[in-house]
Amino acid sequence: MIPVLAGVHHLKLPVSDLTRSIDWYHSRFGYAVVIEFREQNVLMGVSLRHPAGGPLLGLRLDPEKAVAAAGFDYFSIGVPDRAAIEALAAHLDELGETHAGVHFATMGWILPELHDPDGHEIRFYTNESHTELGDHPLTAGDVRAASERK
Repeated sequence: MIPVLAGVHHLKLPVSDLTRSIDWYHSRFGYAVVIEFREQNVLMGVSLRHPAGGPLLGLRLDPEKAVAAAGFDYFSIGVPDRAAIEALAAHLDELGETHAGVHFATMGWILPELHDPDGHEIRFYTNESHTELGDHPLTAGDVRAASERK
């Protein structure tokens, strides 16, 4: 039997400064705090909700793990289509954020190499696809080179 699953419930990242991270995710993407997690009256974490349907995001105060997790792209946040990801890239440009721009990727379009204040790589990927999956695994080679050719 295959169990029933319902997508990703939430994402959680360790951070070194909760206030700084809350402000960054709010000012860049519109995330707002919906739950605060306090331990011995100290704010140790938050749950953030996106007003337009993005995934729930948890931030947990843990400076050591934040350093260890920096640089890796643990997840990609979905955006509807190529127009939306292009608009997001322009929005980030207006805010002075460094990223790699929008690229043709294996299934859709990707906006990689944006980093939050702790150095976590935040990627965005379109739900719109230019490639259909078949009955056999799709083999992706050098995706950077393929993107450059497009």
